[in-house]
Amino acid sequence: MIDYQALIDRWQNGDMSRWADILPEQIDSGLSHKRYGDLARWQLALDALPDIIVDKITLDNSRVAASTDVTLDDSTLTQLHDALMGLHPWRKGPYDLFGVHIDTEWRSDWKWDRLAQNIDSLAGRRVLDVGCGSGYHCWRMLGDGATEVIGIDPTPLFIMQFTALQKYLQQDNIWVLPVGIQDVPEKLQAFDTVFSMGILYHRRSPMDHLQDLKDCLRPGGQLVLETLVIEGELGDTLVPEGRYARMGNVWFLPSCDTLISWLGKMGFEDAELVDVCVTTTEEQRSTDWMHFHSLSDFLDPDDHSKSIEGHPAPRRAIITARVPA
Repeated sequence: MIDYQALIDRWQNGDMSRWADILPEQIDSGLSHKRYGDLARWQLALDALPDIIVDKITLDNSRVAASTDVTLDDSTLTQLHDALMGLHPWRKGPYDLFGVHIDTEWRSDWKWDRLAQNIDSLAGRRVLDVGCGSGYHCWRMLGDGATEVIGIDPTPLFIMQFTALQKYLQQDNIWVLPVGIQDVPEKLQAFDTVFSMGILYHRRSPMDHLQDLKDCLRPGGQLVLETLVIEGELGDTLVPEGRYARMGNVWFLPSCDTLISWLGKMGFEDAELVDVCVTTTEEQRSTDWMHFHSLSDFLDPDDHSKSIEGHPAPRRAIITARVPA
């Protein structure tokens, strides 16, 4: 299905060797046809992607893109569109493949714009993106000069979407693996920068998640943490009863000061609030490429400052911190 052997071979010697040893088994489990019955259908969509000569690749613009100097006929564009639509829903993006605009649910480029100028340069760095989805931010990390980008996400559809993009974007130093943070070898300490964006609030134990992230980083490495927060003072945390914005797996929404204190308690240094903003229905919305319910359906229809359950509407913060050198 997807050949990871080049990555495994690359990792055999050095600080990634422990992961290389167990990665084949993890891939077999994460992309198991017995566990995930839709894999065969998604594979058919991948197989239907037309072969197109790529003349230009763009990784440093809002739409991650591949283009050709050749004028494609309508049948080829229709084939491309339909094959990509076979991998619906597309959550994170946007992408543009030969004029086919994949208008994803999230304008993930907006989040990137909020953080890109406020983090350590990615030039020459090995980067991990935890819960990366189809890999949109991974491509942007590569476009900003990272030498190796590893995305991890246990959702197999996102792996197939990344594979579809990779058919045309054709980069050999970016991979998305079908695993979660718990599958990374303990205390690997092999990444210069680790991103965790939109994950912390899904973890039953936020402290354990912060420890897992710390254990992935080299001494002196940087964490880029983006998560849901609430307005409030040090110590304030919302633990929603039942659902939050119709999500059943939301556990802890701290205030920004509380989150910074958690990072200090876990041994991070130089924690800094980079950005905080309320998520708008322009940034997260239903599209032709994600036609299920989205943010507007999760808010109080009479008061968009509240979720449908009456909690504060989604507010997201970006915080950077560092592992001691």
